[in-house]
Amino acid sequence: MAKLTVSLSPHFQSQTTTDVLMKDVLIALAPAALVSILFYGWRALMLLVVSVATCVLCEWLICKFLMHKQNPCLYATILTGVLLALNLPPAAPWWIAFMGGIAAIAIAKMCFGGLGQNIFNPAIFGRVFLLVSFPAIMTTWAAPHSWIGVDAFSGATPLAQINEGLRQGLPVNQIIADNNLSGWHMLFARAGGSVGEISALALIAGFVYLLVRKVIKPHIPVAIIGTVIVVSGIFSLIDPARFTGPLFNVFTGGLLLGSIFMATDYVTSPMTTLGMIIYGVLIGLLTVLIRYFGSYPEGVSFAILIANMAVPLINKYCKPKRFAA
Repeated sequence: MAKLTVSLSPHFQSQTTTDVLMKDVLIALAPAALVSILFYGWRALMLLVVSVATCVLCEWLICKFLMHKQNPCLYATILTGVLLALNLPPAAPWWIAFMGGIAAIAIAKMCFGGLGQNIFNPAIFGRVFLLVSFPAIMTTWAAPHSWIGVDAFSGATPLAQINEGLRQGLPVNQIIADNNLSGWHMLFARAGGSVGEISALALIAGFVYLLVRKVIKPHIPVAIIGTVIVVSGIFSLIDPARFTGPLFNVFTGGLLLGSIFMATDYVTSPMTTLGMIIYGVLIGLLTVLIRYFGSYPEGVSFAILIANMAVPLINKYCKPKRFAA
């Protein structure tokens, strides 16, 4: 008679560990990080180094002296540092990355118990913390260099240029033409913006890699971008002189960076397909409304944080199907 072995779950194990997943996300971010260093030089590199070092050191100190345990996933901590740096203005001083790293790890992550227990995306929380605490520094932009044949132009972000032009009573089409906000610049080398927003193509390449590796599902990014396209398209049809169109809203600001790499965070996003779609639609809707009617020209970070708070409620009403009664 064969022996019956009784053991604790999981009964089926996979080689796809948290470390492997975080490594894949870091690989997917590599093109955006390299392009940012190419255009912004040592400033982008400095922010990346300081941010990653701060996050790693902060989590190590808390784990060792307060929680008395080892860091369960170093690559997740490194990823938080990289994402935070890519969300900072290239002109920001080093101590901004230092302060943001402490806020991201100590407040947004470790206060809730560490990896897997935080309700807010740590990198987004760090950026919003800095934006609220140091608004002047966090809204001071630098124009990229022209190292590969792309002319550098005004350091203000395209979204800020639109807002400033609207305050002066100019129509959207004229603002876009006056500031040379062509499709080429929006797709590859935007002027101004955060470190990681310089190249939409680099972010899209990372998105394709994550899909091929099956690290993320497309539901959340597609829901966010699709909602932005639909809602901004409706507004631009109603009043094209006041509201920017879908193409502009997709390829400007931090929409691609946020929807691909931060809204898809396993810990802070819903578990079911329906929940992911609802979550993505909520982020996309909030992003457009904040951009059009809010005090800040960019709304992705605030939208993701607000949606993070709604995830427990979404998970409660969007439960997976049961395998048995």
